[in-house]
Amino acid sequence: MSTAPSRSFLNRETQLCMSLSGRPSNFGTRFHNYLYDELGLDFVYKAFTTTDLAAAVGGVRALGIRGCAVSMPFKEDVIELVDVMHGSASAIESVNTIVNEGGVLHAYNTDYQAVANLLATHSVSPDFSVAVAGSGGMAKAVVAALRDSGFTRGTVVARNAGTGPALAETYGYEWSAEAVAADLLVNVTPVGMAGGPDAESTPFTDEQIGAAQSVFDVVAMPSETPLIVAARAANKPVITGAEVIALQAAEQFVLYTGVRPSDEQIARASEFARS
Repeated sequence: MSTAPSRSFLNRETQLCMSLSGRPSNFGTRFHNYLYDELGLDFVYKAFTTTDLAAAVGGVRALGIRGCAVSMPFKEDVIELVDVMHGSASAIESVNTIVNEGGVLHAYNTDYQAVANLLATHSVSPDFSVAVAGSGGMAKAVVAALRDSGFTRGTVVARNAGTGPALAETYGYEWSAEAVAADLLVNVTPVGMAGGPDAESTPFTDEQIGAAQSVFDVVAMPSETPLIVAARAANKPVITGAEVIALQAAEQFVLYTGVRPSDEQIARASEFARS
């Protein structure tokens, strides 16, 4: 288990980074603070939730907070509150990272690149058919990464009759209100998330998992979600949300600090964040 380096005292020059999430976790706080300490950077990171998104983002601007990670359910609503939408966010109309450049709020999406990288490193065949459960902000990033990685045969599974068909149409996928079978099953819903109402559930049936070639769950807490557990039991290759959150957090770290940690440092920070 990784041990956090010793933290120096905070001072008036210390830069603050933060996260906004409907269900804050300790991962980002521990991941970023670990790397700040190891790399000797005068930063500190804290997780928050809010019932007033506009006021929270206004605080980022007014208080000179350097960076803000944005998680469900704020990834789309935050768009109207930022000043500059960079390509990674504007292309999919979803934000997961805000960087404050002297009071000008720049928006990015590091989820997209993390998903694309994982599909490549796990050698998931783009010939696979895909079923993606979810149609929110993170689902936009996942579907865009899949489509841009060559996965042309896909179905967006979403009960929302507005966002589901719209997301499917944007990327040339089908839409279904109910889970369907596919070679690659991807969960981008809160189903299976620790502390949620469906923490013990999966968005796909045992039969669909058994028929799949690979399973990808974007839920990061816990890393071994019910879907991942079921896929492993069926001897299916898996990609976990733990991998996604570490890669996207590393890209956020670079945007906030201008420093790129090594792969070994990222691995140690991720291990520490989960300990």
